[in-house]
Amino acid sequence: MSTVWKQARRAARMNPSIIREILKVTEKPGILSMAGGLPSADTFPVDALKAACDKVLSENAKEALQYAASEGFGPLREWVARRVSSLGINADPDQVLITSGSQQGLDLVGKILCDAGAPVAVETPTYLGALQAFTPYEPIFTSLASDDQGPLPEAFAKLPHDAPGTRFAYLLPNYQNPTGRVMGLERREAVMAAAKAAGVPIVEDNPYGDLWFDEPPLPSLTSMWPEGSIYLGSFSKVLTPGFRLGYIIAPKELYPKLLQAKQAADLHTPGFNQRVVYEVIKNGFLDEHVPKIRARYKANRDAMAEGLKQHLPPGCAWQSPKGGMFFWIRLPEGMDAMALLPQAVEANIAFVPGAAFYAHTPDPRTLRLSFVTLTPELISEGVAILGRVLHEALALVDEPTP
Repeated sequence: MSTVWKQARRAARMNPSIIREILKVTEKPGILSMAGGLPSADTFPVDALKAACDKVLSENAKEALQYAASEGFGPLREWVARRVSSLGINADPDQVLITSGSQQGLDLVGKILCDAGAPVAVETPTYLGALQAFTPYEPIFTSLASDDQGPLPEAFAKLPHDAPGTRFAYLLPNYQNPTGRVMGLERREAVMAAAKAAGVPIVEDNPYGDLWFDEPPLPSLTSMWPEGSIYLGSFSKVLTPGFRLGYIIAPKELYPKLLQAKQAADLHTPGFNQRVVYEVIKNGFLDEHVPKIRARYKANRDAMAEGLKQHLPPGCAWQSPKGGMFFWIRLPEGMDAMALLPQAVEANIAFVPGAAFYAHTPDPRTLRLSFVTLTPELISEGVAILGRVLHEALALVDEPTP
């Protein structure tokens, strides 16, 4: 029977997140999930947040529970502007827009910069959530040739220049999702010089930058071309994702349109959440809290690195990340991570097949493992299970055909 509802063309371009679908599977009792990029709930500063909630409700309840400014809570915006100065970004508070998670920031960027048929450049591979955010606005994705440090500078000269021109390149320079790779300083400088020469603006997404293990973060891409860059940040990985707090730092010429898009989307990010987070962080709490997260995640990283070395079959390739939350594995020739997922789940282990992270020509041999939600002991157990699944699958691949 026909329906009276006629969906917009953009609705047909929306697809479910494979990660969110896999997370449903992880509700199965006993499964060890290395799938979702979820921060460890054990790092959430519950006591500090509880005390901040009490203080905000005791001292500023009427303001905190009322409608608020679309730009965001003023003191929080000022804090963000000061904070990013450590990355070389010289931003005024009036360039800071508080968003409902950095995922909303991606949507707002897509809304004001993407047109149907206009090229948008992305890394190979790239963050699935960004592809989902931009896709409804009907851009044409161009995949930047990339290596273990990210996009190759020479790839920018090959981007489409004819009208409508490449609107922007979306880049994650620090512990990228999904690969965990980080751009070195020389690569950053070369990429930004190439982007500037090609006239291609940069959208820099940095949700993992504080989660470094061995060396502090390098200068941001935005610091190298401020007028040609938008910077996205998040509180989800250093406090709690449940408050849905992120931010955009934008050139002043773009800020008004981003603000209008924000107003149309949800009027403002919850003022209560903003005030509570500001109360927690205003006196340097993150300088004490984040190093504890780093130490925990580094121990988990080390456990996974050792487990992979012990249990994965020959022909698998990976690099140990220097920060962030993910390992990126490439399986031996002839293997397909998506096809292996049901067998892994049956064995009580879950991962994310890598094909979903490619704008074009997915690599079926890739998969992503998160190392932050399980303990080192459970990581070792899970990687051992994964190794058994891969060994069994590889034996079938190598089995001679009769």
